[in-house]
Amino acid sequence: MGETRTISVKMLTRVEGEGALRVRVVDGRVEIAAFDIYEPPRFFERLLRGRAVHEVPDITSRICGICPVAYQLTAAGALEAALGVAVTPAIDALRRLLYCGEWIQSHALHLHLLHAPDFLGYESGFTMAVDHPELVERGMRMKGIGARIMEVVGGRAVHPINIAVGGFHRAPAAAAVRALVPDLEWGLGAAAAVVREVARFDVPDFTVEHELVSLRADSGYPITGGRIVSSRGLDIDVAAYPDHFAERQVPHSTALYSGILPDHRPYLTGAIARLSLNADRLPEPARRALDASGLELPVTNSFRSIVARAVELVAAFAAALEIARGAAAEITPCRLPFTPRAGAGSHATEAPRGLLFHRYVIGDDGLVAAATIVPPTAQNQAAIEAELRGILPKVLALDDAAATLECERVIRNHDPCISCATHFLRLAVERHGLAGPHDVAGQTPPGAHEGRPS
Repeated sequence: MGETRTISVKMLTRVEGEGALRVRVVDGRVEIAAFDIYEPPRFFERLLRGRAVHEVPDITSRICGICPVAYQLTAAGALEAALGVAVTPAIDALRRLLYCGEWIQSHALHLHLLHAPDFLGYESGFTMAVDHPELVERGMRMKGIGARIMEVVGGRAVHPINIAVGGFHRAPAAAAVRALVPDLEWGLGAAAAVVREVARFDVPDFTVEHELVSLRADSGYPITGGRIVSSRGLDIDVAAYPDHFAERQVPHSTALYSGILPDHRPYLTGAIARLSLNADRLPEPARRALDASGLELPVTNSFRSIVARAVELVAAFAAALEIARGAAAEITPCRLPFTPRAGAGSHATEAPRGLLFHRYVIGDDGLVAAATIVPPTAQNQAAIEAELRGILPKVLALDDAAATLECERVIRNHDPCISCATHFLRLAVERHGLAGPHDVAGQTPPGAHEGRPS
């Protein structure tokens, strides 16, 4: 006879998107740990077919309100590859500055309001602010600096409007870029302090070794491009991505799962992977912060991702500061001309949450004939499930609320985004042993709110 235990929490907070977790335990063994994503697909790849090339960056920015620049710049890079357009170093530097702004606001928000409460014992950033107002205020100031960079370079902070295939619609004034320097100098020092603080957090003893995948550039920390490398020796041009990686549909999720061919093995992208594979590419301030943190590489405990993300925050401030200080004149030209033509092109960048891949085919009519977009969370979902299977034996003896919280913490370690990730978690544990079957109703933790059922 079997015993069934169901733990249900109506909303997973401090992440973006909707999802659920289903667990089956037989005689103490975890047989199933399925990370269910049931948010409806939005078919952006289909929506792009038949569109003019110049429309694509603005459409793809709507995939994610948190990482619009990632989608815009990856789309622009792939289309430029298809069209044979090579942007100038000045355009590339300005794009890197814009991308740093997105990294700063995303990492600062996650670190201070979404992730730190897990380590300091608070259910949210708002309750944490009562006892740690200076921490939250610092995070919001950092986020504001990132947003300001996006406004200056991208035209606005949410879904920027200045990014174009070939460069930018309009070059920002050099004086406006240089005006960012004082805030970036403050942010660089503040980010180093964040590394010192989060390096002291107590973390669970939890190790899962993943194959790590990221970009690696000829020089500099990878943000806007590079080759695709892995901790097991993969080293390929971005255009070869479809030959080595593939997405597949799984019955329990509306999101696709990506794996490495030929056996579709799981892998992990994001801050842990980038830092583990590119520590030697860090700017000097970030390298000093990493050395002082005591973080061991490669990172095998995802609870340490908060330290990796903090080091990357230092790197983003350092890179942005260098570019802003060097803004002596407006870039000319700010956009290179192109003529739509048949072709295909691929590009990948590092979004805050990990590797983002785009590929476009342009038809004889100069319109988009096909689009492939592989977001970071789709690539990380199988690795997250592996971590959930690893943590479950350690938490199944806990009560419903405590076991669910530990699973949520594992998910939040990766800052997932499943609208491009999960904003709703139902943890259902099926136990099969000697006792007769019965249901134990899950308790909703204090402060949780009703969400829609899976």
